[in-house]
Amino acid sequence: MKMKSKFAAIVLAAGVLAPAITVAQRGPWDAPPSSYRADLQRRAYRDGITGAQRDLQNRRRPNVMNRDEYRNYRGPDPRGYRDAFQAGYQSFWRHNGPPRY
Repeated sequence: MKMKSKFAAIVLAAGVLAPAITVAQRGPWDAPPSSYRADLQRRAYRDGITGAQRDLQNRRRPNVMNRDEYRNYRGPDPRGYRDAFQAGYQSFWRHNGPPRY
């Protein structure tokens, strides 16, 4: 009986800790590079990841030029925004691999 309760405790602990380990492993690929010090660059990087996720969900070919947010950005520092957006977009596809339709 003692062995069963120890086994149950181990299985329960593994089930509780596994999601935390998975989240910790996910972090590096979707974190903006440390060289992106401006809020605009960090936001653009995340916008690129979000745009790539939408392309995957909508079964579109991965092409940053298909994203309106990238093409039509009219805010401050357009080049910085587009460079960071493209980096986030590419990071998503590097992490997730090519789409399988």
